[in-house]
Amino acid sequence: MSTVSAATAGGPPSASEDTVLSVDHLVVEFKSGRQRVHAVSDVSFQVRKGETLGLVGESGCGKSTTGRALVQVQPPTSGSVNYLGQDLSALSNRQLRKVRTKIQMIFQDPISSLNPRRRVKDIVAEPLVIWKRGTKDEKADKVRSMLEAVGIDPDTAGDRRPQEFSGGQCQRISIARALMAGPDLLICDEPVSALDVSVQAQILNLLADLKARFSLTMVFIAHDLAVVKNVSDRVAVMYLGKLVELAGSDDLYRSAAHPYTEALMASIPEPDPEQKSAHKALSGELPSPLNPPSGCRFRTRCPYAAPLCAEQEPLLREVAPGHQVACHFPLVGGKADTSAAPNPAD
Repeated sequence: MSTVSAATAGGPPSASEDTVLSVDHLVVEFKSGRQRVHAVSDVSFQVRKGETLGLVGESGCGKSTTGRALVQVQPPTSGSVNYLGQDLSALSNRQLRKVRTKIQMIFQDPISSLNPRRRVKDIVAEPLVIWKRGTKDEKADKVRSMLEAVGIDPDTAGDRRPQEFSGGQCQRISIARALMAGPDLLICDEPVSALDVSVQAQILNLLADLKARFSLTMVFIAHDLAVVKNVSDRVAVMYLGKLVELAGSDDLYRSAAHPYTEALMASIPEPDPEQKSAHKALSGELPSPLNPPSGCRFRTRCPYAAPLCAEQEPLLREVAPGHQVACHFPLVGGKADTSAAPNPAD
């Protein structure tokens, strides 16, 4: 009798000793009148110590909701989020509050995430004040050191307020605040999407430097595959609440296996305007998460869809070492064996 891996069977991947974060069958739903919004549906993945996992997909795919669920800002409907073996949903409010010092989040809009009434030095010092760490002088030294680490002059910026800074500078201040508690894991929720392109590169380089300096593990959420490629060791692709592909960054960009990933590749601008993309562009509108399509959720926009795609939901399976895809007819790896696959409609 042949054995089937957890990835092939649709279950969560097995945990390893270097796993920092393990997400198992995560579901997040919201009530909308008498209906339910299926924001995140049965998502499982792991983040290893020291790596950056990119989480990518178009707007409305559930990636930001997933990020908020990782830190329990948005409590999951079901499933589990395990940090170093601890199920965060099973912790008391006091226990969770303490664990959150090790899991910090950087938000998409840097200006609105900062209190406009407070001075920069007080904003950055707030984690130390809350947890009563250090003397007054030690707090001041730590604030100065962290502001310098993110490229902000503490002498000129410390007494000013967020509205006096640009978006890029506010994001640097947000990063400094997030690092003050000494986190191991950093959740970056589209940290550069609200910034100019030139500033985006500066923030990405800063995050890479800080990751090495403070030995961070990161989940980097973005809708731009080009951005994710430059910062991620592995990339997870989401579509309408589902994880459809997971692979090493180089492997994914070299040989995307899911048609949705191929469509995202086509949206990346080519340096040469006369050179046409080898990938098929995405067409059609994103279906409503109130009533997702049966079977494969991407089938209504997929150029390769077949009747099977409406009848059975494709499960994540390995098509190459370390490369998983949820597709009946992947672009690499051959057709899935659906003879023994469960039918969600049954």
